[in-house]
Amino acid sequence: MQRLKLVLIGNGMAGIRTLEELIKLTPDMYDITVFGAEPHPNYNRIMLSPVLAGEQTFDDIILNDLDWYRDNGIQLHLGRRIEKIDRIRRRVIADDGTEAEYDRLVLATGSRPFMLPVPGNHLGGVIGYRDIEDTQAMLKIARRYKHAVVIGGGLLGLEAANGLKLRGMNVTVVHIGETLLERQLDKTAGTLLQQALEQRGLNFLLPKFTSELVDDGAGRVCAVRFNDGTEIPADLVVMAAGIRPNTELAESAGLACNRGILVNDTLQTFDPRIYAIGECVSHRGIAYGLVAPLFEQAKVCANHLAMLGFGRYQGSVTSTKLKVTGIDLFSAGDFLGDQECEFITLSDPIRGVYKKLVIRKDVLVGACLYGDTSDSGWYVRLIQNGQDISEIRHHLMFGEASLAAQPAGEIRRIDTSAQRQTASNAEPLRAIA
Repeated sequence: MQRLKLVLIGNGMAGIRTLEELIKLTPDMYDITVFGAEPHPNYNRIMLSPVLAGEQTFDDIILNDLDWYRDNGIQLHLGRRIEKIDRIRRRVIADDGTEAEYDRLVLATGSRPFMLPVPGNHLGGVIGYRDIEDTQAMLKIARRYKHAVVIGGGLLGLEAANGLKLRGMNVTVVHIGETLLERQLDKTAGTLLQQALEQRGLNFLLPKFTSELVDDGAGRVCAVRFNDGTEIPADLVVMAAGIRPNTELAESAGLACNRGILVNDTLQTFDPRIYAIGECVSHRGIAYGLVAPLFEQAKVCANHLAMLGFGRYQGSVTSTKLKVTGIDLFSAGDFLGDQECEFITLSDPIRGVYKKLVIRKDVLVGACLYGDTSDSGWYVRLIQNGQDISEIRHHLMFGEASLAAQPAGEIRRIDTSAQRQTASNAEPLRAIA
């Protein structure tokens, strides 16, 4: 049987994982062509922060070397950006004129950093943090200059700040929120994280609003000015204030987009020959920026490309870990809760441990852990499965091992009433371990 033509636009983690899953299912169905805008084979983007910190090299984070593409018969075009999708003739056209026909097309165009719309955001020394080129630029600046400002107290911003500090720079993190990682941690855990990072020598200004990046007169940034009139020196400004899906190519092809390329549960756009996956996608109104949901999407997308037709992507329970050496934190699900939730909290300042579990109608719906994340996998499974936890409620805080330690047929009832609170209570009660 003549092979179908499959074109993948985007050589990142989500797109290549889709090909890996597809090749496992049906290695001979497609002639595959890949276009990547970067001049590199597929690499682990989430490991850029250890590269910045000097803990790994660029070679260490390559996931699929050039031999992998060759061994799997994949035609790879690096450093070529697709400028047009011709849906009538079913072909894509790159910026250098290269064309490729398709029977199936997968869009994995990813995202780009959000650059704050403030005066001076075009100056030299102002960069986003998204790829190898950005990381190389930061390393080059760190060798010559001293003062770095990271705008954004989210995961990426904190990882960039930690890496630049380890490279010898004086680093200040500017954040508009009251606490760090407010989308991943509650206030208590965010405060503990800030204290730990301050002990490592990082500086924080929050809440703080940037109004201008100051020109040194030669086209380079020299300071960051805030809306209260104060300013701090800056030889490097890293924008880590969020990402935006790359949807321009899809929009120019007439595909429906709304904060991402709109896809259904089979990862198909409204053009059934065109699939989309990863950070460029909006599924049920959600655009995921974490790697686990993207890999779940890849499995479903490959299932349908292989024409098996039984996979469905119904969304993901997201979980977060911070990649800063020596700091363990984790969150998953609805860790903030609402008025219908019960909260179980544990605080051990001596060991630097804080845990919060969120329960709604005898189902664990969220978890926030700082200092001890050993049971994070168990909590994620409980949240994903939505199972009734009433029989093990008193063991939840003490981890999965506490269940295994009980004699067969016996569940030790532990009085945790001092640990519980409802959302209507003003202050959380804490159990000291």
